[in-house]
Amino acid sequence: MSAVTPRAEVDTRFSMPGATAPPWEDVQDIVENAELYWISTVHPEGRPHVTPLLAVWVDDALYFCTGPEERKAKNLALNPECVLTTGRNELNDGIDVVVEGSAVRVDDDAKLQRLAVTYEAKYGPGWRFEARDGLFHHSSGAGHALVFEVAPVTVFGFRKGEYSQTKYRF
Repeated sequence: MSAVTPRAEVDTRFSMPGATAPPWEDVQDIVENAELYWISTVHPEGRPHVTPLLAVWVDDALYFCTGPEERKAKNLALNPECVLTTGRNELNDGIDVVVEGSAVRVDDDAKLQRLAVTYEAKYGPGWRFEARDGLFHHSSGAGHALVFEVAPVTVFGFRKGEYSQTKYRF
């Protein structure tokens, strides 16, 4: 359960008459239990960069890892603002979620170890990491990764079927 309950605002311009906001707990559950997310960052030349990734929801924030030489890591080093999205690829069912915030590097080994345990619990032994020297090190020896935290500033929930668009402000 979230320690933070954001303020929900239904945008009536983009919602069915009488639409109500999905409870934050339902939206949080979608974010927490999604298997795949899409991250959008900004390339140094100003164009968008979008790529899929895995993430975990811990203590009211999303966490993801990436190699230091990957485009998203380079983009975030110059501009930490990003968007993570998840949902269902269906027109008339589910809720799509957009999380806006700033990616902050996590380099505390104790916190990284806790996140490593969460990654493995969610994604299985193929995603086992050792936390040391401020990085995730893959158990296979395949390399290391930076870890980022995105605490939501704004979350959008797009309910399909009985359509509503809700903004959750933190």
